[in-house]
Amino acid sequence: MTSGRVNPTQRLEDQGITGLGQVYYNLLEPALIEAALRRGEGELGQGGTLLVETGEHTGRSPKDKFVVETPSVEGQIWWENNPPMTPEAFEVLYADMLEHMKGRDFFVQDLYGGADPAHRLDMRMVTELAWHGLFIRHMLRRPSREALESFVPDFTVINCPSFKADPSRHGCRSETIIALNLDAKLILIGGTGYAGENKKSVFTLLNYLLPEKGIMPMHCSANHAPGNPVDTAIFFGLSGTGKTTLSADPARVLIGDDEHGWSDRGTFNFEGGCYAKTISLSAEAEPEIYATTQKFGTVVENMVYDPETKELDFEDDRLTANMRCAYPLEYISNASEDALGGHPKNIIMLTCDAFGVLPPIARLTPAQAMYHFLSGFTSKVAGTEDGVTEPEPTFSTCFGAPFMPRRPEVYGNLLREKIAKHGATCWLVNTGWTGGAYGTGSRMPIRATRSLLTAALDGSLTQGEFRKDPNFGFDVPVAVEGVADILLDPRRTWADADAYDVQAKKLVNMFAENFAQYAEHIDEDVKAVAIG
Repeated sequence: MTSGRVNPTQRLEDQGITGLGQVYYNLLEPALIEAALRRGEGELGQGGTLLVETGEHTGRSPKDKFVVETPSVEGQIWWENNPPMTPEAFEVLYADMLEHMKGRDFFVQDLYGGADPAHRLDMRMVTELAWHGLFIRHMLRRPSREALESFVPDFTVINCPSFKADPSRHGCRSETIIALNLDAKLILIGGTGYAGENKKSVFTLLNYLLPEKGIMPMHCSANHAPGNPVDTAIFFGLSGTGKTTLSADPARVLIGDDEHGWSDRGTFNFEGGCYAKTISLSAEAEPEIYATTQKFGTVVENMVYDPETKELDFEDDRLTANMRCAYPLEYISNASEDALGGHPKNIIMLTCDAFGVLPPIARLTPAQAMYHFLSGFTSKVAGTEDGVTEPEPTFSTCFGAPFMPRRPEVYGNLLREKIAKHGATCWLVNTGWTGGAYGTGSRMPIRATRSLLTAALDGSLTQGEFRKDPNFGFDVPVAVEGVADILLDPRRTWADADAYDVQAKKLVNMFAENFAQYAEHIDEDVKAVAIG
């Protein structure tokens, strides 16, 4: 049976998916909320938000993601980072999942991955949960109702949280599974209710396909100057480093907060919405994002709230520190209508340094930029992945290793070529700790970070005096208006300067040990700036 306002030319039956209960195609937001409430998937919150919990999994499960090892992709995949699954195991997995789905209701959203029509993917998202349909409708790009009538998917994602994988039968690690079959143009997700797996599966797919077209896929946010898309800035960074917060600058136009491509035309958002962390969110510090938590259709995920008033508690992390809200881009008043920008003029690499060693901002040469891009140093913050309960220093190459199916050098070389061609200025920005490591120091003041970024983006920062950092070799500004000078020299912020030196040496050694894996794949000028 089918139901919905727009039934596309190709239905699930045409894809060999039969025997389901009710199938709802392309329901709009009110109908999806009604369905979620009717099915007991969540509660109605203030302003018409949808309050949901994801169950056991409150973050991504990167160790449960597999790529099917077929001849066409065998030499293309970074297998050390993407465990292989045999085609035979995938066929059994798919058959078992289809059998499990029979008689159950499903929600289909036909959407675009990518704002640039020349490079977008037509994605079919099949979800067991109505609220997952609402979530992904926010997160991807929404075709017109007319376009849906002739929609034929390039790839299909099936997300069935109630299905539990069998490691002995399906060649996987646990009951949770994310399996990408690039030949079959199919992604299967099971055993997890965490909605972020939906969007990251599409991102992983684009990360595989776009480099073949000379397009750089990026785990970054992006904005541009008002009325001037040529003045575009991109912000690389893992979850928790400030991509969403820092790109949502009211003085600039928001292109997007998480996933973008850099083509010969310029920058384009992959998504149609934002997925913002809400822990300690305040109306004073982030008014635009805070306001979305009371707007119709926003999905409020894993937040504690008053059972009667539905008032949200932004400090209570008993469910997870990874509490989030998902909303369409147009809920941010300064969001770009077309989600397109020019070639980046400034590239900011965000890191959350739990060691308290790195300065709040540093200018990078192109070779240093590639070095830090391949290193991808940051700290995983609590809740972003299952099992992470406090900041955990890590190296995540390209600032997004869990989503990178190809070897890091593919992305590093693409970035380097584009920096060289378009002359972008590169910056490393630390939003982590100052005055000591995690547990002793404090988080970098967001006001100071904003002041530094403003100076970097308007060009005034490059006009000032810089010093050479003795540990990392990059240039650090000596003075910036509105920022305490002491903050620019992390060693001075520590009560014990000798203790800082010990910590800095430890971090330098970690960089050197991590970067050794890339030594045979990179050019001499990048090796020359290697740390340690």
